[in-house]
Amino acid sequence: MTDLLYSGLRTVEWKDNAVVMIDQTKLPNELIHVKYTDYNDVASAIRNLVIRGAPAIGVAGAFGLALAGLQSNASTPEQLITDLESAKKVLFETRPTAVNLAWGLEQIMIVAKKGNDVNKIKESIINTAKQMAEDDITINMTMGKHGSQLFNNNDTIMTHCNAGSLATVAYGTALGVIRATKDSGKNIKVIATETRPVQQGSRLTAFELHHDGIDVSLIPDTAVGYSMANKLVNKVVVGADRVLRTGHVYNKIGTYQVALIAKQHGIPFYVAAPLSTFDMKSNPQDVIIEQRKGTEVTQIGDKKTAPDGINVINPAFDMTPPELISGIITEAGVAKPPFEESIKKLFEAKK
Repeated sequence: MTDLLYSGLRTVEWKDNAVVMIDQTKLPNELIHVKYTDYNDVASAIRNLVIRGAPAIGVAGAFGLALAGLQSNASTPEQLITDLESAKKVLFETRPTAVNLAWGLEQIMIVAKKGNDVNKIKESIINTAKQMAEDDITINMTMGKHGSQLFNNNDTIMTHCNAGSLATVAYGTALGVIRATKDSGKNIKVIATETRPVQQGSRLTAFELHHDGIDVSLIPDTAVGYSMANKLVNKVVVGADRVLRTGHVYNKIGTYQVALIAKQHGIPFYVAAPLSTFDMKSNPQDVIIEQRKGTEVTQIGDKKTAPDGINVINPAFDMTPPELISGIITEAGVAKPPFEESIKKLFEAKK
């Protein structure tokens, strides 16, 4: 384990009653930390992808609520809860698809509602949010150990989007599995997709793997089929923004086609996600897919790449059905098909 996991690439943390995070919109050109003391600024940071990745925004949301507690002038616990509920609504509406955000906010509200003294509630929600950040690292490291057993020496692993340190508090989900595989002494290589339109693969995944000394090759999204047909890939591992009890996985747009092509070529396709990413209640038709602004597609930075006045369809996520998935790696073990049964067992084992 390198120190960078706990220093340079600590994505989000609580310091001196402020939330400090890496501004991921500036990567890979600059590694800049931003500091917020207002929960509205944390909400904007989540909305504008200053911070992204399901586990990271879950913790950022919790820290945002902790800030809302500090900002509140409430003199009674009831008033404080009202202020927190208002802040929760603002924070939740920033990214509707990733379930960790709702989970992180809910954990803080549960703790807040147990208190009967304003100052003690404020203190307890800060401590809870800080503990959630630490737990995220531990959970990802445990998940990495479980996942590393699915990968062999000399495997070349494809990943899509960024499910690494930058998508979590520090260690990573899919990239945590890759890190743990390398740490176990196996020789591995990674192929990262660029992940248009916001290029989390080229800007973030390639950046942090290269930073960690892991052999990484970047491909355009359009070369997934080429890479698999030419036997350049042995396995695939991706993260998730939401996993249903049925094993339907919601992840960055483009994941579905990676899974389809992997199936066509007989390549195992794995998902790495903590149990906090699982939504045990919703059905596929209930899940709202976030639609993002058209300019992400029609320009790169300030450079226009498409004509004015055209329609743009820019979903942030897609759904990969369970029949395309070989296994879902969690901190409680690996769920294998049939998923409804195996996912239920993992939750029972956790209790």
